[in-house]
Amino acid sequence: METSNTLRALAGGAAGALAVTALNEGARRRIRHAPRMEVIGMRALSAGIRALGGRPPRGRKLFRETMAADLVSNTIYYALVGAGSRQTRLRRGLLLGAAAGLGAVLLPPLLGLGHPPGERRPATPLMTVAWYTAGGLAAALARRMLEPGREG
Repeated sequence: METSNTLRALAGGAAGALAVTALNEGARRRIRHAPRMEVIGMRALSAGIRALGGRPPRGRKLFRETMAADLVSNTIYYALVGAGSRQTRLRRGLLLGAAAGLGAVLLPPLLGLGHPPGERRPATPLMTVAWYTAGGLAAALARRMLEPGREG
């Protein structure tokens, strides 16, 4: 991938990462049993730091560092939407987003991160998959808008 194409892919990925983060953060403040992916992220970051022999931050600092790590990792993940042909970009965004959402629902217990809060309510895992799928679609649409030679 050439440099300008890589930058456009990363910009699209950032749009996807911002979309999923905004949905998650907005919903958790307004919906009683919204997905709490930041809780899983904080557990994962803390476990990773401990595994490296460090002492994880706590409270607001842990939350901020988790949000930063989520934005970076989701940007790189959603940048994959920009790989491959233009014709399949939207489908790729949909599939990558749905895969991320399913992973967010199914993997935490398998990775020793415990169960996501609210997972017993059927709407919570469905919202999780929906948020990540929306992130994939946002990445695909943003990448389309950044296409060279595209008019208005």
